[in-house]
Amino acid sequence: MEITRIGPADWECFRQVRLASLAESPAAFGSRHADWVDAPAQRWKDRLTQVPLTLLAHVGTTVVGVASGQPAEDDWVELISMWVTPQARGTGVARRLMDEVVDWAADQGRRTFLMVRSDNLRARAAYVRAGFVDTGVPDGWPADEPEERRMERRP
Repeated sequence: MEITRIGPADWECFRQVRLASLAESPAAFGSRHADWVDAPAQRWKDRLTQVPLTLLAHVGTTVVGVASGQPAEDDWVELISMWVTPQARGTGVARRLMDEVVDWAADQGRRTFLMVRSDNLRARAAYVRAGFVDTGVPDGWPADEPEERRMERRP
């Protein structure tokens, strides 16, 4: 497996994997498939410009995972858009992607956190195995939104 960093020039490949992730795991993301399926090329390029780190995991020529890192708060990077194809789950792809984002954050003197839905038990377990600690639902979480938990990677 190979992990590559992509940018705006790679928007078509990113579009393909992002739409697959939104279709396969619609409850896992803040974005919806319908919000992106007809997006013009410039919107995809802008996403890859505005979010400074986007990684793809490849096995041969097949993309099997994606993850991004976004600076947030003072000393933090948020791990976002994490997804692994169903066929590649349990093979270490997620861990490699997470570690790459954590390393990127550490190179900037930042720590890494993520938000995950409380009912996404498989993802939460994968994050714990990767060294993330569940710090709970943030105070003031909207009662009408699906509950999400903050998880932080501990040094």
